[in-house]
Amino acid sequence: MEVQQKIQIVQEKLFHLFPEAPLALKFSNGFELLIAVILSAQCTDERVNQVTEKLFQKYHEPEDFLKVPKEELEQDIRPTGFYRQKAKSLRACCQTLIEEFGGKIPQDIDKMTRIPGVGRKTAAMVLGNAYGINQGIAVDTHVKRVVERLGLSDKKNVDKIEQDLMQLVPQEKWSWFSNAMILFGRHICQARKPRCPECPFQEWCPSVVK
Repeated sequence: MEVQQKIQIVQEKLFHLFPEAPLALKFSNGFELLIAVILSAQCTDERVNQVTEKLFQKYHEPEDFLKVPKEELEQDIRPTGFYRQKAKSLRACCQTLIEEFGGKIPQDIDKMTRIPGVGRKTAAMVLGNAYGINQGIAVDTHVKRVVERLGLSDKKNVDKIEQDLMQLVPQEKWSWFSNAMILFGRHICQARKPRCPECPFQEWCPSVVK
């Protein structure tokens, strides 16, 4: 089956499974989502949501992350793991937001990726979900795994996988597609024990486990 046929089927089936495909991370604005995505590295969304529920009551804008001693911020985010490095990343991110963008999230993927700790995945996720701006496809570990298993791209580098997907998926669907692929990877095409009998692509998936 040609990759164009595959991607059409994938989009149709994913839409049936996840028509809305919301992010699991909880946020009320773009800045909160940016912070949550940074904290989600090597951490579950559920744990991040538990931490940010209190965190966002205390930290409302970039300046707030710079006012407190770094040790205090570290303790506030400690349950997310790697808290020292994450605190350092959050402070560097907020410093750049203030100095280069007036404390606001730049609504452009190239500008966003100038922020320390913000790659294309994070930028695409924030822009798409907080602002409805489709300028990239967030390729996380789930998306990468599903793409490889379904044979939608033969690339190994996430940026190159994103470029392949951007050629296959209509731009207005980029954010939804990424979210839906993440949900599919979490609930069906799981890393260790993929639930192939429940997969709508099992008839032609080259990686199906019989």
